[in-house]
Amino acid sequence: MSSHREAPEISKDPVADSTDLYAFVSPDAAETVTLIANYLPLQGAAGGPNFFEFGDDVRYEIHIDNDGDGRADITYRFAFTTTVVNPDTFLYNTAPITSLDSPAWNRRQSYTLTRLTADGRETVLGRDLTCPPCNIGPLSTPDYPSLASAAVHQLDGGRQVFAGQRAEGFYVDLGSIFDLGNLRPFQTLHNQFGMSVFTQNDPGVNTTKQLNVHSLALQVPITELTKDGCRPSDVTDPRATIGVWTTAGRRQAQVRHGDPGHGTHSGPFVQVSRLGNPLFNEVLVPMGKKDLWNSQPPSDDKNFAAYVANPELAGLLPVLYPGVFPNLDALNKSGKPRADLLAILLTGIPAGIVPGFQNFTGDTQADLLRLNVAVPPSSSPNILGLVAGDAAGFPNGRRVFDDVVTVELRAIAGLTFPLVDPSFTPDAAAGQITDGLTPADVQNPYLTTFPFLGVPYDGYHNPS
Repeated sequence: MSSHREAPEISKDPVADSTDLYAFVSPDAAETVTLIANYLPLQGAAGGPNFFEFGDDVRYEIHIDNDGDGRADITYRFAFTTTVVNPDTFLYNTAPITSLDSPAWNRRQSYTLTRLTADGRETVLGRDLTCPPCNIGPLSTPDYPSLASAAVHQLDGGRQVFAGQRAEGFYVDLGSIFDLGNLRPFQTLHNQFGMSVFTQNDPGVNTTKQLNVHSLALQVPITELTKDGCRPSDVTDPRATIGVWTTAGRRQAQVRHGDPGHGTHSGPFVQVSRLGNPLFNEVLVPMGKKDLWNSQPPSDDKNFAAYVANPELAGLLPVLYPGVFPNLDALNKSGKPRADLLAILLTGIPAGIVPGFQNFTGDTQADLLRLNVAVPPSSSPNILGLVAGDAAGFPNGRRVFDDVVTVELRAIAGLTFPLVDPSFTPDAAAGQITDGLTPADVQNPYLTTFPFLGVPYDGYHNPS
């Protein structure tokens, strides 16, 4: 749901489909920021014989805006190459894969990582960096954590990078939410369209449990990302906030040859996917403009601001849950634009709204995951982040365990509107609404060190 299959065209192109984006000051190295962009959503672990991999024909990029104009000042580009050792076997591996250079591993990927700046400079940070294999099972990948650890590459300048399969860390009840906005913990309050289907409330069901993704993970010094290379220590310093988003691009034209898999790609790269804040294109942008949104730069997001100012879901909640959201219903009918959501998602939160915090990037409306790098990692993280008093969490960047579904549902339900209009009283339900999931619903636990997402599920133990 964060951005899994969120638009008609990209849902047909999972290799280029950005699913989740994370940006946070690293708890294992507080002088750095960790950036993670996930692709290839909803991977079943038993995906053989052709296991999941990045696209050699896709340009994957993570972008940083450090001057508030919604345009990239720094870009990290990942370019992949696939090598088949033995084209005369159908097998991904012919024996246990015990190392990244194992001759038994038949289909492998490597990549080049390049740093680009707005003034045209390109610096190759690493070549022929090896991805780990997919996690297949106890015979093929008997010590997967060691393989993944070997694929964490230390680079010059205090950087480290990883690209490969990880356990899905985003938890969400897709099956319930997209069944006409049902939330299992409150489903008896749903209008049920007169069908009286639910007679009791149920716990949430994690749709992404035991599924994998492919992650681009990068840890770099804070001074590499900020304007003028500074290291802000004051949260109020405007230079402390950066904006992050990820994109995937494909060549403008493809010609298919008689030999499948050996077509010609030509023309410039065009953007086919992007992601900043979770759920933005998924929930706020209407169906007829989702593909357009995926093709646009954040600097043009003023064209989509109306859907943030008057979100469709805010109007649906009082209808789907009669009598539960009367104050939200009155707010909707008043026609007041949702200045709270416009700030959270499109400009950042100015100083003076949340005591001791800001991640404001200026008046340019742009869907960016904004991170104030002067906020240190929390010693007692709260999965609800900023709304629960933990300024190191979403929407100040996003950590892998943050409950962004609950945070955004509560914000849309009106919980954050008093920040901009103290006369508004949120409905009691606004502070309770959730899909009923927590990090405990992620079977493979998060890591406490880079690359933070858990060991991917293997197909033998997770055949579904």
